[in-house]
Amino acid sequence: METKITQQPVTQTFRLLKFTFVIVPIVAGADKFTNLLTNWEQYLNPSLADLLPFPASTFMMIVGIIEIIAGIIVLKKAEIGGYIVAAWLTSIALTLLAGFNYVDVAVRDLVMAISAFSMARLSRVAA
Repeated sequence: METKITQQPVTQTFRLLKFTFVIVPIVAGADKFTNLLTNWEQYLNPSLADLLPFPASTFMMIVGIIEIIAGIIVLKKAEIGGYIVAAWLTSIALTLLAGFNYVDVAVRDLVMAISAFSMARLSRVAA
C-alpha cells in the first residue's frame, strides 16, 4: 500500500529547515566577531592555525563572513544555499575529525549537513 504525503507537511518541513539554515549560520557567523556563544578559535585545528599567515582570530572572522553569506544565500536561493551549507558543515566536521578534536561537534555538524542537504532537496518540491 502506497502512502501519499500531502504537500502541506512537506512545505512546512521545508520552511522550518530554511528558517533554521538562514538564522543559525548568520548568528554563528556574527558570533565569530564577538565570541559570546563560545571561543570559536578553540575549534580551529592547531595544524591549520600554524599554517595561517595571520592570527586565528582573523581567520575566524573570515569564516564568520562566509557563514553570514551562506545564510543569506539560503534565504534567497534555498537549494543552492542548502548545498553550500551542507558542504561547509561537512568540511568543518572533517577538519575536526582530522585532529580528532571535538568529535561530538563534528558529529553534530555532519547531522546538520544532512539536514541542510535535505532542505536543498525539498526546495525543489516545496518552494
